[in-house]
Amino acid sequence: NIFTQQPSYFSDLDETLPTVLQVFNNILHKCGLQCEGASAEPQKLEEKVSVTAGNMPLQELKDIVLYLCDTCTTLWAFLDVFPLACQTFQKHEFCYRLASFYELAIPELESAIKKRHYEDNSVFADLWRRISHSRKKMIEAFHILINQVCLQPILE
Repeated sequence: NIFTQQPSYFSDLDETLPTVLQVFNNILHKCGLQCEGASAEPQKLEEKVSVTAGNMPLQELKDIVLYLCDTCTTLWAFLDVFPLACQTFQKHEFCYRLASFYELAIPELESAIKKRHYEDNSVFADLWRRISHSRKKMIEAFHILINQVCLQPILE
């Protein structure tokens, strides 16, 4: 494991995690949603959000779902092969932030995918498969985090 060979990578991971969290914040923002505690920056008063997941162009919805699917799969794969990283993730309140993101974004994106009219039904099938995969990988990543941060210490 590279983290064993180079312990300073833990500090690199610690510095990188705010960027990972920003990915979730960016998705929420593009969907017209705001996560509690997601941003240290105040929202501009004139910044009225009119675009939602339900009314955005289809290509933008596709891009968001692909971005989310890629992010969730990568996050899960990393935690699956290197569960010791969970402690660093928890320092950034990752469980809370992931749960808040899930609660806000997933129902909104699922609803937008279901309600949209598609010329090609394969587009619907692909989007639904990817949002379902994203949901599954978020839950699996959350389970790894809870197992490593909460349950393993009790068992040891």
